[in-house]
Amino acid sequence: MARVLVPEKLSEAGLAVLRDAGHEVDVQLDLSDDQLLTAIQGAQALIVRSATTVHSELLKSGSELVVVGRAGVGLDNIDVVAATSQGVMVCNAPQSNVVSAAEHAVALMFALARNIPQAHDGLAQGRWERSSWSGVEVLDKTIGVVGLGRVGRLVAERLLNFGVRLVAYDPYVTAEAARELNVEMLQLDELLACSDFLTIHLPKNTETIGLLNYERLSLCKRGARIVNTARGGIIVEADLVRLLDEGVIAGAALDVFDKEPTTVSPLFGRSNVVVTPHLGASTAEAQHKAGLTIAEQVVLALDGEFVPFAVNIAADHASDAMRPYLPIGERLGAFLGCLVDAPPDDLEIRVSGDLANYDRRILLLSVLRGVLPKFASKPVTFVNANTVADDLGMLVRDFGSHDAGQFRGLVEVRGGGHSVAGTLTRNGKEPRIVQIDDHSIEVPLSKHLIVITNDDRPGIIGAVGTVFGDAQVNISFMGLGRDVDGENALMAMAIDTEPKASLLSDLEKLSGVQSISSVFLG
Repeated sequence: MARVLVPEKLSEAGLAVLRDAGHEVDVQLDLSDDQLLTAIQGAQALIVRSATTVHSELLKSGSELVVVGRAGVGLDNIDVVAATSQGVMVCNAPQSNVVSAAEHAVALMFALARNIPQAHDGLAQGRWERSSWSGVEVLDKTIGVVGLGRVGRLVAERLLNFGVRLVAYDPYVTAEAARELNVEMLQLDELLACSDFLTIHLPKNTETIGLLNYERLSLCKRGARIVNTARGGIIVEADLVRLLDEGVIAGAALDVFDKEPTTVSPLFGRSNVVVTPHLGASTAEAQHKAGLTIAEQVVLALDGEFVPFAVNIAADHASDAMRPYLPIGERLGAFLGCLVDAPPDDLEIRVSGDLANYDRRILLLSVLRGVLPKFASKPVTFVNANTVADDLGMLVRDFGSHDAGQFRGLVEVRGGGHSVAGTLTRNGKEPRIVQIDDHSIEVPLSKHLIVITNDDRPGIIGAVGTVFGDAQVNISFMGLGRDVDGENALMAMAIDTEPKASLLSDLEKLSGVQSISSVFLG
């Protein structure tokens, strides 16, 4: 059981997931900074939304932290670099509010086009101002989508039905992928010059902060209107005010600001600016999904399982084809760790078959999580596995090959003079060892295994079986293999119980037995 500190409001569905998993859920709302520094001590998990800043000092105070979860998308309030250096996983809920954010962007665009908030305010105050708030149609306009990620795609899909021309800028999206959405990809300056409406959907990072400044926004088509529901700071607010005054920009609709919360800005109170207080994710559905998703991710992290939405281990690059091989990768690493007496100077992970086509970084981390615990002085996680390997002086290399022989996918781990390879059989559901120290052999990945190398001559298998029988140890499976020269052989046995030292000693005394390794895979 772990203690999960929750200093901000989380959906009841999310809290229930944590409690059902057996964890202590410590909800402490409205903590001061000093109180939070104290409350974090002894907690293994922290779940926040946007109001809590998870800085390096807080992370140091939470010395037992395994994971920090953000119940939402943005990570502006979390020092991911500091968390990574401390070995703390950071995860979020990237799909929880995408629909709400996309709908809010479209709503703001139409509110801006038709001056809806201004007209409402006038009529609510007793003024019939029909002639004052003439708007523009969206039909036949060019709409520039800056950032074609999850939210940007949903916005494009929704706007397409309004008879508009869609153009987009995103350096990480190919023209082919955009064409599937009926979107034309342009360079940013080209997009600004031709768009009647701009809608911003970029993450906030070193590349995007201040991206839309006076110089860049001056390239906009005269009379353009801008919608920003992404993050404050991407648009330089003072420059936007200047361009509104100059008439280059006809209007803006903003849900996010450079500093939040804020109630004072030169953008507020302008007749051509619509503002909302960061409401993009503020729907009942989004908050429910965010709480539920982040709770599920935190439970996985605390259980040591693969966390799909971890942001500091490249989890988003783990393809559906690769994920079934992550558990076998970890167990292959543990298998090799049992065969060697010291951390290998050079560890090779070889991936063959269809798997070679995919990003392998998360698989390498899985293998390291298996190999390293025997030699590391601290717990090995997906986050710190590479750092631990570096500290041990281990060079980690990976290779990909399309030739996997008879197997659809094969993972092989080599180091310290030993090797082990495995695959998934029976429709990709059953993990199997298929090679040990270059001997072709098949054996299940059982909890307890004994690996014996021996002279390849008659009588040894019988002698080994007798020793097990005398020790009342059941062999549930035995695999046999020989080297290419036919002089040496290898046998691997899955057994039902942990082998005693006396059993291993008796096996070592047998004539023809060269080496014995006891493998524990947990």
